[in-house]
Amino acid sequence: MKNRSSGFWLRLLIAAGIVIFSLIKFYSTSEVNEITGEKQYISLNKEQEIALGIQSAPQMAAEFGGLSRNAQARYLVDSIGQSIVRKSAAAKSQYPFNFHLLADNRTVNAFALPGGQIFITEGLMSRLENIDQLAGVLGHEVGHVIARHSAQQMAKQELSQGIAGAAAVAGGDANSAYYAQVVANMVNMKYGREDELESDDLGVRFMMEAGYNPEALIGVMDILENASGGSNVPEFQSTHPSPENRRGKIREAIQKYRTKGL
Repeated sequence: MKNRSSGFWLRLLIAAGIVIFSLIKFYSTSEVNEITGEKQYISLNKEQEIALGIQSAPQMAAEFGGLSRNAQARYLVDSIGQSIVRKSAAAKSQYPFNFHLLADNRTVNAFALPGGQIFITEGLMSRLENIDQLAGVLGHEVGHVIARHSAQQMAKQELSQGIAGAAAVAGGDANSAYYAQVVANMVNMKYGREDELESDDLGVRFMMEAGYNPEALIGVMDILENASGGSNVPEFQSTHPSPENRRGKIREAIQKYRTKGL
């Protein structure tokens, strides 16, 4: 009985050490984003983000059929994307932004890799109704890069994994780690939704600074909702906010930046 008790306290001590180490590592990497003004906890520097994005770009493109063969459409995507960066506060970041049109004409998607590699599929671009909507999609993805969401999520995942590992040590079984990771994943899903809303806000800002119509981003939400078939998945179980929630936040952002004179 004594051995069991001493074993429990030893496991608890080791688990506490893991948690303390994970927390110190996480909170010792804080810095203030020069564009958003937000204090962030990030384990990668900008050079590492850029290298990771460039290294990952070919593989990501291959998963969506490679780059589009439509040279004119590729040029349009890149020119609108570069215009958004050049004419907005995003230019201060000095990330080497590159905008890519992917050949996949069935998948409705756009995404950003850390460091400035941004992609949109033909499946999404073909549904867009005007240049302003394209600017809205690309501006949103630029927002992810500027806000350093990928690097931020990596740091949060490292913290979550550390805490989950500590739970496994303390509990002495795999179930403890499993349930701890479930909770950690739910927390990270919430952060993911917040990231999307922040990128919508930044997308509106960059669109307005670059001279595009920010209301077009609301139309993009309609397109995404129709493409998803009007999914009824509860928002708290999704990594993205509901389209209706996003539309409301976009309207608030438009009003906010107009009040600031944009």
